[in-house]
Amino acid sequence: MSAVEYDYEPIPGLPGALPADEVLLWQGSPKWQPLARRALRALPVAIYFGALALWQGCSALASQHAGRTLLQAAGIPLLLGASVVGLLVLIGWAAARATVYSITNQRVVIRHGIALPMSLNLPFKQIQSAALCMHRDGSGDISLVLPKAQRVGYLLTWPHVRPGHYVQPQPTLRGLADAPLAAQLLARALLDASGAAPLAAATPTVVRVEPSAAAKSSRAPVAA
Repeated sequence: MSAVEYDYEPIPGLPGALPADEVLLWQGSPKWQPLARRALRALPVAIYFGALALWQGCSALASQHAGRTLLQAAGIPLLLGASVVGLLVLIGWAAARATVYSITNQRVVIRHGIALPMSLNLPFKQIQSAALCMHRDGSGDISLVLPKAQRVGYLLTWPHVRPGHYVQPQPTLRGLADAPLAAQLLARALLDASGAAPLAAATPTVVRVEPSAAAKSSRAPVAA
C-alpha cells in the first residue's frame, strides 16, 4: 500500500504504466451530487441555515418588527447559508472531477486531491474484504477493509473513506453511478487473485439488504 504524489500519468488515473501482467478492469469517478450531499453534508447544512432563518423570521414577527427588519432577520441566515452550501457544492464538484478510481487484476488505485493530487495504491493482498453500500439515489459506495497493520490516514484520504471509521479507516470508492458493476468486477478479481476460484468461474453476486429503520442505506459483502 502506498500514497504518492504524481506529476505525469501515462494512463489517466494511474501513477505509472501497468506491468505486462497487470490489466485495467474498470475505471470511474464519483458523482459530485452524492459526494457533496453525503461526504460534505451539504443538505444538513442547508437545513440548518433554513431552520435558523425561519427561527429568526418568527422571532422578528413575534416582536412586531417592521418589514425591513423582518427581511434582514431571515435574509442574512439565508444568504450566509446559500454561500456555505454553494462552497460545499463547488468543493464536491471539484473533488469528483479530480478523482479517478481504478480496479486492475492486482490492485485498487484511488487518485484524488484538488490542490495536492495523490494516488493511493491498494494491492489485493492487503485487502481483507470489501463491501457494497447502495443508497436510495441509485449511487453506491465500495468500502475496502484493510489489516490493522495497514492503516491509511483518515484526513489524508478523506472524503474517500467510510464515514465513522476513524481508528481503522476503510478506503472507499464513493458515489459511483455503476457501483454494482464495479463491485462484481472487484469481487471476481479478488477471488482470482486469492486463488479461490478461476476468474472465468467466479460469478459472485451482490446481495442487496433492505435498509433498517436506523440506516437508510444497505451494505452487503462483495468478497472476503
